[in-house]
Amino acid sequence: MPEPTTAVAEPLRGTADGLSGGSDFAPLLRTVRGQGLLERRPLWYALRIAVNAIALAAIVTGVVLIGNSWWSLLLAPLLAVFCARTAFIGHDAGHSQITADKSAARAIGLVHGNLLLGMSYAWWNDKHNRHHANPNHIDKDPDVVADVLVFTGEQAKVRSGFRRWLTRNQAWLFFPLTLLEGVALKVHGFRDLRRQPLRERIVEGLLLLAHVFMYATLLLTSMSPAKALVFAALHHMLFGLHLGMAFAPNHKGMEMPDPNGERWGHLRRQVLTSRNIRGSLLTDWFLGGLNYQIEHHLFPSMPRPHLRLAQPLVRAHCLGLGVPYAETGLVDSYRQALRHLHEVGEPLRAE
Repeated sequence: MPEPTTAVAEPLRGTADGLSGGSDFAPLLRTVRGQGLLERRPLWYALRIAVNAIALAAIVTGVVLIGNSWWSLLLAPLLAVFCARTAFIGHDAGHSQITADKSAARAIGLVHGNLLLGMSYAWWNDKHNRHHANPNHIDKDPDVVADVLVFTGEQAKVRSGFRRWLTRNQAWLFFPLTLLEGVALKVHGFRDLRRQPLRERIVEGLLLLAHVFMYATLLLTSMSPAKALVFAALHHMLFGLHLGMAFAPNHKGMEMPDPNGERWGHLRRQVLTSRNIRGSLLTDWFLGGLNYQIEHHLFPSMPRPHLRLAQPLVRAHCLGLGVPYAETGLVDSYRQALRHLHEVGEPLRAE
């Protein structure tokens, strides 16, 4: 497994949302809370939501004005980029970063997830919260369950047929596979409706259908079916790639807790399984603040603009405890993640 490029290890239990804190995490929590870094920033988010809405409206207007021309395809990458911003807003709403009012947060999530992206907010929220509770835990984190990709040698051993071929080549196929993620998110959302309570199912389902209707109407009334299909394919592939580039560096290739081993506390569980990405404000924008993955996992309700401010406090705290704090550049993060996927598939290639 790749070694973190910046090191600085030991446990604890607790969260930024008021759960009990143990000896290692509690002092950090008090410091962060004392500096006001857990206080919401509604005006900051209101501005980002407004700017994002204006950008989406401008792109939609551009599609209508350009009409039945191949030049309209130039707007597909822009739409992918701002759909990713939309997903980041939905992500923050799901973590109560925008508002502590659960009804308001859900409304923001439903608009940005179901209506604007065609992606079920309830499905994503359930899956993502289980990931946060036990990141990289092979039995509890849905993000490392064996599916198209596998993350451990034990998962690789039981692969057969086409899936075995996928595992042998998963490092090479990772980014091409993310091109399908934009469509996969929609499919997962519709499939999850069966799990949801009736009232939630109706609301979520109607908003998902409204998205499909609005998206199809926009494209089919603005351009020919062939151009509409190419536009939709390009948009969804680039959207999936963008999200893949944002999520890939966060945990892949990092520590994976032994289900039968020592039970880690909150601090160790979140820090050892996460990786930060160095960079500028452009990196923050491109990755939606997820480049501060360690701080985000320690304090999931912390507003996005405060993650950068909390980083020095968290790094110093980890240094004082001797807890490894992994931070690297964006390109190197991809190299580490892909190397891990490559190593998992190595035994199958050696057959």
